[in-house]
Amino acid sequence: MITFERTSVMNMENAMRGARNPLNSWARGDSYVNDKGEFIFGENDLQLAKRLCQAGNDHRKFIRQIFITVDITAPIYWWKEYDTYKVGTVANSTSTMHKIHSKPFERADFSMDHMVPEAETQMDQMIDCLEQIRLKYMETKDKALWYSMIQLLPESYHQMRTCTMSYENAIAMYRARHGHKLQEWHTFCNWVCELPYFQELFPEAVEV
Repeated sequence: MITFERTSVMNMENAMRGARNPLNSWARGDSYVNDKGEFIFGENDLQLAKRLCQAGNDHRKFIRQIFITVDITAPIYWWKEYDTYKVGTVANSTSTMHKIHSKPFERADFSMDHMVPEAETQMDQMIDCLEQIRLKYMETKDKALWYSMIQLLPESYHQMRTCTMSYENAIAMYRARHGHKLQEWHTFCNWVCELPYFQELFPEAVEV
């Protein structure tokens, strides 16, 4: 399970102005921001942006200046793969170390959507075990109990991070992960495809 909330795309106007710097072609710029504060590509700018994106990394530098922020909630096993993409991305996460004991453990805290019934039964037992340890820790503040929660915690446990990345990061992740075994990556790639003008700039990016 993975969710994307509070997605925001920023700096398209400035990025596109910068894309016209090499040829001093600012007069041909025809994009604008509408009364809702949304960036709208003009035909001239969109055609230029498409050509630059298809010309390769050296030519599409402007997309590195288009920024995305989003709150992603995903299981730890997915975050371990996301953490491969350290260059140009930033994330602030909720704290497992400081807040693991702050609320009861429940099914909604874990990804169980692809488990066979036998695994679900084992997971329910694990959740109950973690909750019993948590309750004892709340009573005693015994650090050994806190360690027990940390070391027992399954990789299916959900963590929320506020992430920042660029369109360059997004297309790199899409290309690397759109055929991945994990359904969470397919959901990520579909979210990427829904970003403003993403499919126009990268026609190969289709929902998977």
